[in-house]
Amino acid sequence: MDHTEVLKPQTLDELIQILHDIFANDKVNIEEVQSIMESYESNPLEWMKYAKVDQYRYTRNLVDEGNGKFNLMILCWGEGHGSSIHDHTNSHCFLKILQGSLKETLYDWPEKKLNGEMVKKSEGVLKENMCAYINDSIGLHRVENPSHTETAVSLHLYSPPFDQCQTFDQRTGHKNAVKMTFWSKYGERTPFAIAQSQENN
Repeated sequence: MDHTEVLKPQTLDELIQILHDIFANDKVNIEEVQSIMESYESNPLEWMKYAKVDQYRYTRNLVDEGNGKFNLMILCWGEGHGSSIHDHTNSHCFLKILQGSLKETLYDWPEKKLNGEMVKKSEGVLKENMCAYINDSIGLHRVENPSHTETAVSLHLYSPPFDQCQTFDQRTGHKNAVKMTFWSKYGERTPFAIAQSQENN
């Protein structure tokens, strides 16, 4: 069955159910997942309960654990908030804009022999309802909210799930392993996350 022809999720719950069906298979079609995530039309009434904002940094809020096959989460980006340059731990990463827009900058992996400024491949702005895809073979990226007046909200799917990634210093290419935590799970605050670093998106 070709999901892209037939299924256009009308609600966030329906999108989650379709994703569960797709990821129940061993082989996942990247274009299919991207198309289905893009075809869900953002409705704040459906995702607002997960959208927890922190004035100091962006937040990662778990929506669904995908039967262990994927993590679905909502990230909230205050004005000017951004991530470090980071990898995706050999996982697939889908990023859909629910509100506002996000700037994505792609970088090449730093060369081991060379110390120096990381090479920027491209940059672009993702607008509401657009869905981007990245994995480690494509490169590294940084995501940021370019607006100084509007919060941005994005929906992220990682498969398989991971709780650690590497961040990279733009000037030197040096990398650091970073453990990631959730600001909230299923709409409920996770208090232990306060002191933890949250570097991935």
